Amino acid sequence: MKRMLKFLTAAFSAFLAVVFLMSFIAAQQKPKAWDVPANYKSMKNPVKSSAESIENGKALYNTNCASCHGKKGLGDGPKARTLETSSGDMSGAAYQSQTDGEHFYKTKFGRGEMPKYDKKISDDDIWAMVNYMRTFKK
Repeated sequence: MKRMLKFLTAAFSAFLAVVFLMSFIAAQQKPKAWDVPANYKSMKNPVKSSAESIENGKALYNTNCASCHGKKGLGDGPKARTLETSSGDMSGAAYQSQTDGEHFYKTKFGRGEMPKYDKKISDDDIWAMVNYMRTFKK
């Protein structure tokens, strides 16, 4: 019995060490840079940020984005925990400091687990979503 208890204690300790190591490694990995072509970075949003465009953008966002990015853009949607990559925090400075063109490009063309919406959502509607995502500032 003592032998079994020692074995279980050692096995559990090894398991905890592996979990700790994996968590540490995951925390150290930085997300891969998302390169946006210069012509998109400098694009200006042709859809005026108005109550109407923000409301339209919100409806589209809630339908297409909230499941991963969360209702308030915090990256905490119900699907977020199933993703291999973080869906990010849209309210933080790193996101909000990007240009509207960068947000448009990323939403339109996606990458990896982020789907592309170029054939699903019109450009004007993507711009309206950008207007809405700008409201997530902390």
